[in-house]
Amino acid sequence: MIELVEQNAVLQGFIDKWLAVQPRQRVALAFVDGRCYPGHIALAALEQELLGAAYGIREPQVATAKLNWWAEELAGAPASGGRHPLSQVLFDDERAHAIASELWLAPVLAAMAQLEQGTAADFPAQVEAALPLHGALAALETAWWYGAEASPARASRVAVLNHLLHALLRLPQDVERDRLPLPMARLARHGLSRVQLRSHGAARQQAIKAQLDDLLASWQESATLAGPLSVFRALESRHACGLARRAARAGDALAVLQAGQSRTALTTALQAWQAARAWRRYVA
Repeated sequence: MIELVEQNAVLQGFIDKWLAVQPRQRVALAFVDGRCYPGHIALAALEQELLGAAYGIREPQVATAKLNWWAEELAGAPASGGRHPLSQVLFDDERAHAIASELWLAPVLAAMAQLEQGTAADFPAQVEAALPLHGALAALETAWWYGAEASPARASRVAVLNHLLHALLRLPQDVERDRLPLPMARLARHGLSRVQLRSHGAARQQAIKAQLDDLLASWQESATLAGPLSVFRALESRHACGLARRAARAGDALAVLQAGQSRTALTTALQAWQAARAWRRYVA
């Protein structure tokens, strides 16, 4: 009994890490019951673990070591049931065994491949650079929630846009990194140096607004793409797109992005309910 309690506590710790990054998903959990769909929640927490290794570890060697561990874990989990608490939940579900092993490994391999990427040349290049990792995560998620026949096209685009917006709001903290949240063409057009990215100014504001305009246009295009969204992906996208729209109209866009990232609005419950209704209709 004590061992079971400890295992549950460890598992909850990984779920809490995901919820710390996306606090509004606590509202979504009212519509995706963990007792009925534990794997859906474990998969979201796994995605956060992989993204944390891909973007949150500054030393590439350390990140590579962690991602290599995950590659071995996910390659062996179908036979062993997994060593990690998240793997154990996932591979206790028939869905995990119905998904091709390539889909499980693709996000890890893509995460390793992008570790030392530099700043993209322009916005289309940013989208293209982010697609292997975030598209692989979206493909895995879509297969889990909706089956192998469902298209991950829309989820892939939305996952990339969510990532690029999240990267943008961390602009001042990441100015010393090789990969900046603003593409080189945007920096050059507005005459921005890395030092100028640290503080609010007219040039930085214009560059951020131009980035938001491109993100919003791409979000609009994503609505025409095929495929469903998971409840969590849909709620994240609705929030991110709305936040980008508000920031684009503000005098200090970055301040609005940073203030709104962790805020849960009154409309969040309605958005979560709508996302859950769309999910249940699709699988019915």
